[in-house]
Amino acid sequence: MFCYQCSQTIPGGCRVHGVCGKDEDVASLQDILIFGLKGISAYNYHAKRLGFSDPEIDSFIAEALFTTLTNVNFDADRFIEYILKVGEVNIRAMELLDKAHTARFGFPEPMEVFTGTREGYGIVVTGHDLLDLYELLKQTEGKNINIYTHGELLPAHGYPELKKFRHLVGNWGGAWAKQKEEFDNFAGAILATTNCVLIPKESYRDRLFTCSVTGIKGVKHIKDTDFSELIKKALSLPKLKAKSGKKIMVGFHHRNILELADKLLLLIKNGKIRHFFLVGGCDTPGERGNYYREFVKLIPRDCIILTLACGKYRFNDLDFGDIEGIPRLIDLGQCNNAYSAIEIVRALAETLKTDSNNLPISLVLTWFEQKAVAILLSLLYLNIKRIFLGPVAPEFISSGVFSVLKDKFDIRLITEPEQDLKTILK
Repeated sequence: MFCYQCSQTIPGGCRVHGVCGKDEDVASLQDILIFGLKGISAYNYHAKRLGFSDPEIDSFIAEALFTTLTNVNFDADRFIEYILKVGEVNIRAMELLDKAHTARFGFPEPMEVFTGTREGYGIVVTGHDLLDLYELLKQTEGKNINIYTHGELLPAHGYPELKKFRHLVGNWGGAWAKQKEEFDNFAGAILATTNCVLIPKESYRDRLFTCSVTGIKGVKHIKDTDFSELIKKALSLPKLKAKSGKKIMVGFHHRNILELADKLLLLIKNGKIRHFFLVGGCDTPGERGNYYREFVKLIPRDCIILTLACGKYRFNDLDFGDIEGIPRLIDLGQCNNAYSAIEIVRALAETLKTDSNNLPISLVLTWFEQKAVAILLSLLYLNIKRIFLGPVAPEFISSGVFSVLKDKFDIRLITEPEQDLKTILK
């Protein structure tokens, strides 16, 4: 057991201080708080790079981190207040980043993205940072280099100021966990802009570059968005061969979805749309993550599927068709675009004069990474109940804390796709 006064792990607990006033549940709540703050900090950082800031966000990060110091807070109820406040402030941070993205790059527009490769030199860009991608597109213009997105940068294709670059040609690969295989099979250069980058295989280490906050020992790091060395490397490598691929629809945003509100409400009223499912989040590696693919394949054809973040790669290659012109699969974008999902839920609840828990909407989420914790806390702050979470229980959440969350918010761990779908639609 970790003693917060001795600052060391002592098997069986500290005989001098007992549990030092911090039992397992308090320690778990502190971990949740820290992970949630990491998520807020990521969104806040991206927004600041684009010239947007909010002193209230900065102030809360400082205050909340202060509460995690040794001998500051031993009150579980106080920590619960803070982690729900993390959820509230995270919504504020996601809203700020949404404003930053749309002010700089325009509002996303629906479009299909090519997932193969074109003949010619290539660079694939992974991570989340739209500004780094934009700077690379400017610096590679006219240099006969094709740019491909990867992972959470797939939604970049929907932004007008990014898709105007004709050499932004497509998306390569899927979620972060398959980088080693996918980058090994990409003959061009590779740029990692933010988190979700793996320690590379030797086969492509010399082709990998990092920038911004990202860094890997032995990998060239780019400073001040000067991509000249990356460009030089890309031009020295063999040209990619043309390879066909499916097309994926991206570019949805709460603004263009809410423009369809009247049509959506009419379809709901007439029984053409029975239910909405938000299925997405941070993809968890391994076979258990295939649950989400099997789940969406079972969703009835009179239901709409919303998705976001890299969890969508489990199923976004499937053709779900449409309901009277409205796509059944609507990709809202990156993890931070959970803000769009929240705005859609708010608007529907207001229009139907009810609350979010009485809407025909269910959340089936996959999580792994710390920003996913911040988003989960935002949903709890909004008092959204009966969230299905998986594919495994968060190890840093103690049994006592999880029991509280289950009782208060009816959080459920996923079981089997057929059983969970039956429970939701019952």
